Amino acid sequence: MNENKTQSGFIAIVGRANVGKSSILNNLLGQKVAIVSDKPQTTRTRIMGVLTRGDKQLVFVDTPGFHKPKTRLGEKMMDSVSSGLSDVEAAVLVVEAAPKFKLDPNDMPKAELALLDEIKKRRLRSVLVINKIDLLKDKSDLLPTIAAYTALHDFDAVLPLSAVTGDGMDEFIEKMLEYTKPAPHFFAADEVTDQADSVIITELIREKMLRLLDKEIPHGIAVGLERFYERDLPNGEPIIEIEATVYCERDSHKGIIIGKGGATLKKIGTLARADIEEFFGCKVNLKIWVKVKEDWRNRDGLIRSFGLDMK
Repeated sequence: MNENKTQSGFIAIVGRANVGKSSILNNLLGQKVAIVSDKPQTTRTRIMGVLTRGDKQLVFVDTPGFHKPKTRLGEKMMDSVSSGLSDVEAAVLVVEAAPKFKLDPNDMPKAELALLDEIKKRRLRSVLVINKIDLLKDKSDLLPTIAAYTALHDFDAVLPLSAVTGDGMDEFIEKMLEYTKPAPHFFAADEVTDQADSVIITELIREKMLRLLDKEIPHGIAVGLERFYERDLPNGEPIIEIEATVYCERDSHKGIIIGKGGATLKKIGTLARADIEEFFGCKVNLKIWVKVKEDWRNRDGLIRSFGLDMK
């Protein structure tokens, strides 16, 4: 019995890679809990973001971008998409306002068709979110996108928005609150994610590598935390000491990550430290090393050791 009259709702956020799912989650929560980049497959595991409004609590399940897996890691990422649609009240399918493909209901991307099939199979209530409307000069350009997707599925609502500018986000939250039902809150009112501090640290480091490194190298990278503790400086000011190891798949990649005279790794560390300091609200001393673990994305033991196996 729910004597406190609280309500909760679990909402899955799904979509192709790079449509802005993690950006939407970060905007909802008012802080970064999921890393973002312009490279596909940035999100590797399920991430829960928690938004509490009075007696109502929404738990958003951000999933990896739907893609055809080419490695064991890719297969596990797709497993997490499917499991992310389990035991939720509703699903949010995120698409782009200016897609890079021809909008034809009879010839849509296989990824979106597969996601819609999952939503239908599970009989989930669903909302279509059209992200990146800030890229449109004429909002009437949304009409073909709306027509193409609503021809495929009967959504509860169609919500255009921009995770960058925040336009449409209030309407999105109001709609999501409709999916709550009488239940206890699963997180404290001040919690915003289920991600451990250690995971957020390693992900912020990986985000900088995704931004600074080109082509396939970032996809063959994992980050492990070796040491993470807080101490006081002589003046009593707290500082967090962090030591992390970046694992890549080839010696040639190691050289690129480190850069000439260590310049690239130093830049990665500087940018990551700034974000980590903002997250914790205190000074951070960050040290990063680079090691080679060949073909780790196809080795189950290493995938588990890096916390990337959600089973």
